[in-house]
Amino acid sequence: MLPPEVDAVADETFTVGDVARLAHVSVRTLHHYESVGLLNPSRRTEAGYRLYTLADLERLQQVLFYKELGFSLEDIGELMSDPAFDRREALLVQRELIAEQAVRLQALLDLIDRTIDATEGGIRMTKEEMFEVFGDFDPSEYEDEVKERWGESEAYKESARRTARYTKADWQRFKDESEEINAAVVALMDEGVPADDPRAMDAVERARLQIDTWFYPCSRQMHAGLGRMYIADPRFTATYEKIRTGMAQYMCDAILANAAREE
Repeated sequence: MLPPEVDAVADETFTVGDVARLAHVSVRTLHHYESVGLLNPSRRTEAGYRLYTLADLERLQQVLFYKELGFSLEDIGELMSDPAFDRREALLVQRELIAEQAVRLQALLDLIDRTIDATEGGIRMTKEEMFEVFGDFDPSEYEDEVKERWGESEAYKESARRTARYTKADWQRFKDESEEINAAVVALMDEGVPADDPRAMDAVERARLQIDTWFYPCSRQMHAGLGRMYIADPRFTATYEKIRTGMAQYMCDAILANAAREE
């Protein structure tokens, strides 16, 4: 990641060596990013040497964030070449994805600590305690659904506040609601209803309101950003393709159509 102390003026430039040092990547990696169209230096010296601007560094930071989250270079390229790509919106999504990873990892750390304590104290954990973070109704099971939630820091705090009090029964109810919404969408697809039909938009509006109810306020524009992720990230796509072939694209199209309606 690029260090926060990089605070350059707009016309400052950096050599490929400078960028490699700042971002903790190899020069070869930067050359590869250029070859695949991810990061082209904005300037060149008279001798033809690469010069990177602050805007280039910002783009590289975005690429590295996506890589840390497990995105392929191909997927990153598709995301960042989208005319609708917005850096701030992307950062909000990335923050939520990383925050959810942190929550999941903390749950695993807590379980490991309890297991160590039990082992050292000669206490046998129950089977429920041993696997609770992997269990049928633990939020981590719904990783794809959880990753769909993002927002500014206050929104995330609100999500954490709400979910902290959810029980296994609550998560089961959330799952049941999700399956009901998905079934409604599949029925529309099977009927041949276009994604921009009011019925399809109403169906994905239910999905948006589910986020709004269970996690934090989710505007239609925020939901639109999520919809784009359904087809940009294969992990998102797989979630819906397992339900019905073509569902990820249908959901995305319906969400974008719904976002275009007046709120």
